[in-house]
Amino acid sequence: MSRYKLGAPELYLNRELCLLEFNRRVFAQATRDELPLLERLRFLCIASSNIDEFFEVRVAGLKQQAAFGSKNSGPDGLTVLEQLERISKVAHELVDQQYDILNDVLFPSLREQGICFLRRQDRTPAQRDWVREYFFEQLLPVLNPIGLDPAHPFPRLVNKSLGFVVTLDGLDAFGRDLDLAVVQAPRSLPRVVRLPEECSEHPYDFVFLTSIIHAHVSDLFPGLEVTGCYQFRVTRNSDLFVDAEEVKDLRHALAGELSSRRFGEAVRLELASQCPQSLEQSMSAQFGLSARDVYLCNGPVNLMRLNQIPDMVDMPDLKFPDFTPGMQKRVRRSNDLFATIRERDVLLHHPFESFNPVVDLLLQAGDDPDVVAIRQTLYRTGDDSPVVDALIDAAKKGTDVLVVIELRARFDEADNIELSTKLQEAGAQVVYGVVGIKTHAKMIQILRREGSELRSYVHLGTGNYHTTTARVYTDFGLMSCDADLGDDVQNVFRQLSSMGQAGELSKILQAPFTLKRSLKSLLQQEVEHARAGRPARVIAKMNSLVDPCMIRSLYKASQAGVEIDLIVRGMCTLRPGLKDISENIRVRSIIGRFLEHTRIFCFENAGAPNIYLSSADWMPRNFDQRVETCFPVLDPKIAARVRSEGLDPYLKDNCQAWELQPDGTYLPRLADDGRVSAQDCLLEKLAVSS
Repeated sequence: MSRYKLGAPELYLNRELCLLEFNRRVFAQATRDELPLLERLRFLCIASSNIDEFFEVRVAGLKQQAAFGSKNSGPDGLTVLEQLERISKVAHELVDQQYDILNDVLFPSLREQGICFLRRQDRTPAQRDWVREYFFEQLLPVLNPIGLDPAHPFPRLVNKSLGFVVTLDGLDAFGRDLDLAVVQAPRSLPRVVRLPEECSEHPYDFVFLTSIIHAHVSDLFPGLEVTGCYQFRVTRNSDLFVDAEEVKDLRHALAGELSSRRFGEAVRLELASQCPQSLEQSMSAQFGLSARDVYLCNGPVNLMRLNQIPDMVDMPDLKFPDFTPGMQKRVRRSNDLFATIRERDVLLHHPFESFNPVVDLLLQAGDDPDVVAIRQTLYRTGDDSPVVDALIDAAKKGTDVLVVIELRARFDEADNIELSTKLQEAGAQVVYGVVGIKTHAKMIQILRREGSELRSYVHLGTGNYHTTTARVYTDFGLMSCDADLGDDVQNVFRQLSSMGQAGELSKILQAPFTLKRSLKSLLQQEVEHARAGRPARVIAKMNSLVDPCMIRSLYKASQAGVEIDLIVRGMCTLRPGLKDISENIRVRSIIGRFLEHTRIFCFENAGAPNIYLSSADWMPRNFDQRVETCFPVLDPKIAARVRSEGLDPYLKDNCQAWELQPDGTYLPRLADDGRVSAQDCLLEKLAVSS
């Protein structure tokens, strides 16, 4: 028997540190020589953006708890202050790592390919002349330097905006002895500027906005001596707060909160690495931050802005090959998707297969006089969404359209408020779900009159109705006219749009009511099979696994002899491989070209597997504070396909897989008997090469 009880803190990794470890794996992609060079740059940018959000939300939340004097600890036993200390240590390591990768690996490799980022000392006289002209014509008119004195206090800076703190010597026109000034760079200014061909020495010569301003900052302060110029950026708390007990109009309340996001409490200060320590201390004090909140940057403070470079460079060999998402024959040849779905359920596997059938189904519904109603949930849609256009078109044509919009989709709140207005103006009925509970389920229901029958067609998915992310996120979507699924979906929509008790659903497992309880029962079923000597195995694929109750259930299943394979892209606070606790549990993370977003739960059930697809990860918020769906794959052929495409290749992957160790670190799973990349295999099997 183990010396640990299943609730012991030693059995759980810290959630926040797990999230930082995920970004360490993303950073590592930037160092892989076998990946196209510009894609390696993208990985660096993605990880940098992830770290930004980590501070805006996760660190900000911990700092709030610390300010309120919270003594609470999580399942891992770490207090808030202990977490902040460890986060600071790991985050500083990651920041140093990202600039080492940029300066020592990517920039030299890009230069070898003719893509150069020119420093001031590297520019030719012609390039210096061009940069000077660009400064005076494009930058000087929109820059507003502010000398700091009692009449000009430190400006209130927007979240993550680029600024420069400038040290000065001398007297200005009014005889003031100013020694400090701040220059803000408007967000409208490009952070990377390409030099024209006539003064370029390489196919692609770029200069950073920061470098241009540094070179000509003295022109902003005529008659004064500029003794230093240091870029900086402050990250602020960007979470929104709406009191569920007080709010009367969720849309109005959120709109009022959005402006506060830009000026929330400071949580991090990024500062040029050459900044003097005395100025660093002065700047951190200005924002109420401690030394551990200051991150010194040996390069541009916002690496995410480099994400535009691959789109500015026409070098296909330095990018992932283009592909065209595939289309199943029975779908491609169909002029009537309703008839195709009646014949047999349709499974779509994105991005390897096209998202277009989802849009086509909505378009056909909008044009079909026999369709009496369309219902859909929307969480994130993106700009110029054909899904939204199809709903608007259907509403304008007189179809009864009900849309449940989750206004609180983080960082998409403003877009979703605008979206709700557009749909309402078109005649659609728009509701916002349940205050205090996010609607995260991905559902479409189309009610169609067929003779004397009203048939329900549904689409249930693991990902958002977002045509852009459908090209870069892995997800499954199921189209069906199964009567029980249709009734279940209708009942969920009724819960979201009206009031009343939640009835028991026939086939769909639903959070916050039955999902967690049902998953625990399915795990217990595997325990009973294992104890009876029958085949017992669980394969679960998700984005995050942090729910302590589910982790305890997995530990119990492992102790009973159930074989468990977990494919968890991001946070996993379970410790695998612990003697007498989790010896039968293996955890891997896949980091590849596409963001792994699919949620698949497979329970062996003594040789008669139960396979579910879901919108939910195994996190407390998904189980308890969100409306989520988890639906069974009932067709045996489709269930076999889900397993053969969504699980098996990932268990064999030895190119993009990282294996979680008991101490919380990840080791790459290296090829030893032939190279297997799950995503490449699926591209080859399902997509069309361009």
